[in-house]
Amino acid sequence: MMQKESVKARLDAGISYTEFSYMLLQAYDFLHLYRKQQCTIQVGGSDQWGNITAGIDLIRRVEGGEAHGLVAPLFTTATGAKFGKTEGGAIWLDPVTTSPYRFYQFWINTDDRDLERYLKLFTLLSQDEIKALAKAHHKDPTRREAQKKLANEVTQLVHGKDACSSAVAASAILFDEFSPRDVEPSAFDALAQEIPTVALESADGLALVEAVVRTGLAKSKSEARRAIEQGGIYVNQQRVKDAAHTLGPTDWLRGGNLLLRKGKKDYGLLRLQR
Repeated sequence: MMQKESVKARLDAGISYTEFSYMLLQAYDFLHLYRKQQCTIQVGGSDQWGNITAGIDLIRRVEGGEAHGLVAPLFTTATGAKFGKTEGGAIWLDPVTTSPYRFYQFWINTDDRDLERYLKLFTLLSQDEIKALAKAHHKDPTRREAQKKLANEVTQLVHGKDACSSAVAASAILFDEFSPRDVEPSAFDALAQEIPTVALESADGLALVEAVVRTGLAKSKSEARRAIEQGGIYVNQQRVKDAAHTLGPTDWLRGGNLLLRKGKKDYGLLRLQR
């Protein structure tokens, strides 16, 4: 281990025992898989080369066996940061850890400098399609058409068309003031994971003032009343200035959903339990 560049380069600057011993743990892990599962190849990023070759050497010395390693260049952003679970803002394929909506948003927010490379790496689009997207993006970056295409393609590959459609609709509602009346009820399942949501058994006689307080958009009824009278409260993206308004059947959307907004970006969702 002391002869490996990855270790020698850190000795002067300092290296923790955890980092130093990690190579031993990964090497033994490879040995264990070789013994129990007949695993003979380990695949990883290029930064794992030293750890993988340590496992190959351990298998040869202990078992007299032959094993192999395959590494690939790391996926990095324009800033040099790598994709990985140790990086801040990492995304996961499991929807429980990273919802389809947040997964979609990650790709929508791709840096312009990374766009063409990511389209080539992460989608199944043809080279001609990618060139056309890149050309259109350079002509008018503000439309973010290439980011939208990237987000759609990758989200569909990982989570399927339905989840992708819900993520797109939720994004349109929150960021484009898109009417929630024009989306499928499943879009609210995505919204419910991202904004304050209140489940109701019944909405009979529910005053708008009370709804604003219950969703956390106001701390008190008097604050909610002022916000409504000043034109700062929206029901399903439509401004309501009547502080005496009671939510009725026409306010509720398909699936028993009602979207509240305060100002430009504070949202709350009411959902009737089914």
